This record gives sequence, C-alpha cells and structure tokens, in this order.
Amino acid sequence: MRAIGLVDYDPAWPALFESRREAIAALLGHPAAIHHIGSTAVPGLCAKPKLDIDAVLSSDEARIDATERLEKDGYIFHGDLHGAGRWAFTKNETPYGTRLYLCMPGNLAHHDRILFRDYLCSHLETAKSYAALKRRLAEEANGDWDYYTGGKTDFIADILRRALVELDSLPKVTDQRLG
Repeated sequence: MRAIGLVDYDPAWPALFESRREAIAALLGHPAAIHHIGSTAVPGLCAKPKLDIDAVLSSDEARIDATERLEKDGYIFHGDLHGAGRWAFTKNETPYGTRLYLCMPGNLAHHDRILFRDYLCSHLETAKSYAALKRRLAEEANGDWDYYTGGKTDFIADILRRALVELDSLPKVTDQRLG
C-alpha cells in the first residue's frame, strides 16, 4: 500500500481555494454556496495534498447537471462514498488536487464539517492536537486508509460534541431583542 502523505500547512491554500471556488462556481452552472472545508481550511494544520471543498446546490436536478459539467472538465465522479448525501469528485491539479463534494441544503455531513473546521480555527491548541494525531496515524497506518480514518473518528466526534455545546451556550437572537 502507498503511504498516506501529509504536507505541512501552506499559506497559499486560502488564495488557491478562492481561485478554485471561482472556477467551480462557473462550472456548476447553478447558484451554489461553496465552502473550503477539511484540514487545508485550518491555518497551521497539516493536510493531505488536496483541497476539500463542499458546494451546496439547491436541487437534485442542479446536482445532476453539475455532475455532467464537472466530468467534462476532468473531475472524476466517485458517487456518494459514505452514504451521507454528498457526491464526491476528485481532480488532480497542481500544486494540490481537489476533492469536491456536492450536497443539498441541510446536509448533516456538510454541517458537521463546517462545525469541525470552525472549532479548530478558533481553538488552536485543539488543532495542534489534531495535527499530532493525524501524523501519528499516517505513520502507523502504513497506507491503510481505514486505519487512518477510523483512528480520527473518536477525536472528531468529541470535537463535534464540544462545538455543539459552545453553539448551545451562545445567546439566542429573538424577535423581542430586535424590537
């Protein structure tokens, strides 16, 4: 098996995402909310050498149409890899590849990815712990993606729980306060 490769954070990732976001938006042919997710979206975090991007489309028809457009542009369609309602695509590009997911509004997996990203961005010590875990697992996995991914599951679940607790503790905006 091929080793799981991680690269150090590249400060060029945010600008590269903006460039890819613009290109993807033009390709989709439909309005979409496009989000930089995954480790390349967290300053200072090591990552696999691919930018993870979620595009939220408004309908299945738009997703089907976008799939055709993406494939014509060289994206490889992988289907709904995890049964989470996200259609996965990859494209080998330089200097980093793209992993694009198309989903619908309200998609739980997309919501969790945004929560996880935002929590790591606002808790740098936790992001450092996640980086250490990723590096250890990549070394131990010896190319076994199930081992690598499975080894992160408990950490990610814990962070999602923490993020939800933080969200629940924020003051709620009500119509009374606005009036």
